[in-house]
Amino acid sequence: MQPIPDILSTIPFFNGLSPEETEAVRRISVNISFQRGEIIFSDGDTADGFYAITEGKVKIFKLSSEGKEQILHIFGPGELFGEVPMFSGKSFPAAAQTIAKSRLLFFPRREFVELITANPSLALNMLALLSMRLRYFTVQIENLSLKEVPERLAAYLIYLAEEQDRENAVELHISKGQLASLLGTIPETLSRIFAKMSGEDLIRVEGRSITLLDRERLKELAEFGRQR
Repeated sequence: MQPIPDILSTIPFFNGLSPEETEAVRRISVNISFQRGEIIFSDGDTADGFYAITEGKVKIFKLSSEGKEQILHIFGPGELFGEVPMFSGKSFPAAAQTIAKSRLLFFPRREFVELITANPSLALNMLALLSMRLRYFTVQIENLSLKEVPERLAAYLIYLAEEQDRENAVELHISKGQLASLLGTIPETLSRIFAKMSGEDLIRVEGRSITLLDRERLKELAEFGRQR
């Protein structure tokens, strides 16, 4: 198993810390392993800390009163989750569950607040992370409330290409059922949209590999809801 200081160096949030600061973070962190499908915390649990993923994937989701699942975000290695409610000292507003065998670092609230108070580098990193998180959820709310499903899918494919630093191809690291939930639709509707986009030569789907055949038209669809 990789030593925690080495693991911390792979997490962008901890970039720029001195060896002494890294050691201070290491001392309060707890290494936890989860099997696929395990619940990490439930909606309404006390936010007594936050997590960093060192291996695997975690989905953040809400369940409606009818049991319908809406995935809010899927996090992978190097990413943090649970930090926003942790700072408020209140409960988690959604649930977290592993979608692959995962290893996480847990940072207890009280100890981390003491650390961040004494270390400006951590405070600045946290402000940057919270700003990015706010921007992501603002875009997500806009997509779910104002855009139709084809626009949401086009926007997500463009986002994936940028995140994976690829020009004309992306890899889906989640199932199409999970992608449907993330986009606020059902698998059958998503499959029809994939087929329609393929028929219009916008994309080519080969398993979990998706080639963006016409990125400019996809951008137009994502932004304007049509191709001009």
